[in-house]
Amino acid sequence: MALIDVVKWEVNQREFCHKFPSNDLRIGTQLVVYTAQTAFFVKGGKVLDSFEAGTYTLKSENLPLLNKIINLPFGGNSPFQAEVWFINQITKLDMKWGTPTPIQLEDPKYSVIVPVRGFGQYGIKITDPRLFLETLIGNMPSFTAEDIDSYFKGKLISRLSQTLSRKITQDGISILDVNSYLVDISEFCNEEINKSFAKYGISLVDFAIMSINVPQDDPSFIKLKEAKATAAQMKIQGKDIYQMQRSFDVLEKAAANEGGGAAQMMGIGVGMGFGGMMGGMARQTMNMNPAPAATPPQMPQETTWFVYVNGQQIGGQTISNLAAMKAQGQINENTLVWKPGMANWQTIASTPELAGLMTPTPPPMPPIPPQM
Repeated sequence: MALIDVVKWEVNQREFCHKFPSNDLRIGTQLVVYTAQTAFFVKGGKVLDSFEAGTYTLKSENLPLLNKIINLPFGGNSPFQAEVWFINQITKLDMKWGTPTPIQLEDPKYSVIVPVRGFGQYGIKITDPRLFLETLIGNMPSFTAEDIDSYFKGKLISRLSQTLSRKITQDGISILDVNSYLVDISEFCNEEINKSFAKYGISLVDFAIMSINVPQDDPSFIKLKEAKATAAQMKIQGKDIYQMQRSFDVLEKAAANEGGGAAQMMGIGVGMGFGGMMGGMARQTMNMNPAPAATPPQMPQETTWFVYVNGQQIGGQTISNLAAMKAQGQINENTLVWKPGMANWQTIASTPELAGLMTPTPPPMPPIPPQM
C-alpha cells in the first residue's frame, strides 16, 4: 500500500467518530484537523498523541508518545504504522426522544398514580474526545449519531422517569398542570441526565420536553380530575359545609336503600348529632307501643335548628334561642340554618318558619294624654 501524504476527514453532522482508512504513514505526512475536530494517534489499542484544529507536518517531535513506542526516525520519509482517529465535536441538535411505554407517576397534590407519556428533543456534543474514544469506540471504524441514540435511549428514558418524578414531587406540581412548567422541568432534567452521559465524554445540549400527556379516557386520569374538582369545591364552600353536604348525600342514599337503610340512617344521624330526628323516631315507636295508662305521654319536643355562625355549626337551637341570638346581634337574615328534612342550608330570610324573627318589632303605642 502506498504511503499516505495527507491525512484528513471532512466534517459531517452524522458521524461523531471516524477511523482514517489507512495506517501506512511516513515522516513528513500532512495532518489536517478541521475546526470542531480532534485527531488521535492510536497504536496497539492505546490512545496516544492528540491534535486540535490545524495543519501539521508529522515528525518525531510532535508525536512524543508514539515515538516512545516505535522509535520514530528523525528526518527523511521513513514509514511507520499507526491508526489515526478523528472525533467530531460539533453539536447535533435534532435528536428526538419519546417514551415507548407510559411512565407511572404519582400526582403530588392528589395522590393518584397516572400513566404519562412524553416526547421532545435534545442535542449532543462530544466534550471529552479522549474519554469518548477510550470508553465507547473500541475497534469500530465509525460511530454515528444513530449509534449514540441506540446506545443511550434506554438510559435516557430511565433517568428521565426518575428525574421527572423527583422534580414534580419536590415542587408539588400536579400532573394536570405539568405542561405549564415544561421549561423549568426540562432544564432540571438536562442537568440531572447529563451526569449519566458525562462518564462517556458526551454532554446533552438543550434537552427539551415538548409535551407530557395522559390519555383522557384513562380511569386514573378521570379519578385525578374528580379529585381536583372536589378540592376546588371544598375551597369555594368551605370544608365544614362541604363535609355536611356530603353527609346529607350519604343520608339520602341510606334512606333509599331498602336493605338496611334505617340502620345506616340511625348511625349517621347519631354521628351528626341529629337529636331531633332520633327523638321523632322514638316518639313514633312509643305511639305504636303505648305505655300503661298510669304513665303520662311525653311532651312534644320543639324543633331544633343548626345555625352556621363564625365558621362553626351550632346545633340544638330552638326558635327562642335564635330570637335571643338575633337580639344580641349574633345572627341576621343572611345567616345559614338547617334542620333535619331540609335538602340544603338556606338563609333565615328564605326559611318561612324563621323569617318572622327578622321582622322589626314595632314600638309600643304612645300614651294617651288625659282629657281635661
